Amino acid sequence: MKVCGVVGWSGSGKTTFLAALIPVLRARGISVSTIKHAHHETALDVPGKDSWRHREAGASEVILAGPQGFALFGEAAGLEQLLARLAPVDLVLVEGFRGEKIPKIEVFRPSLGKPPLWPEIEVIAVASDVALQKCPAPVLDLNAPSSVADFVLAALQLKQ
Repeated sequence: MKVCGVVGWSGSGKTTFLAALIPVLRARGISVSTIKHAHHETALDVPGKDSWRHREAGASEVILAGPQGFALFGEAAGLEQLLARLAPVDLVLVEGFRGEKIPKIEVFRPSLGKPPLWPEIEVIAVASDVALQKCPAPVLDLNAPSSVADFVLAALQLKQ
């Protein structure tokens, strides 16, 4: 499985970017899974519910299954352990995990008022909604998912 990270400040549009990119990749025959990192405390289970009670009782992991899918609750894990749990696909897109040593595309919007990450972390490209003059990495049009897909396929040497 190939892995590509998507990083950027909160509010930069990482999720919107991925939601536009995934169907383009799928249309080209690339199977895709995602992993999303949350920096803040997120309620993954509801206290008092059966699945929560199983974990409180000492279960290492709990799968909550229903008609629309399933969720696995367990201890916090690193990216490597999370990737190992996924069924094989052509590409895993990882939102967040900016400190991991994986190829990363930064989603950068100057209008957000935050500095770029590329001076501090290694990125293979920057997807932006404006032209960037001093960026040392290739700059991709944030609003052109087809062009971004071309770049990702070439950079990761994925065949359609």
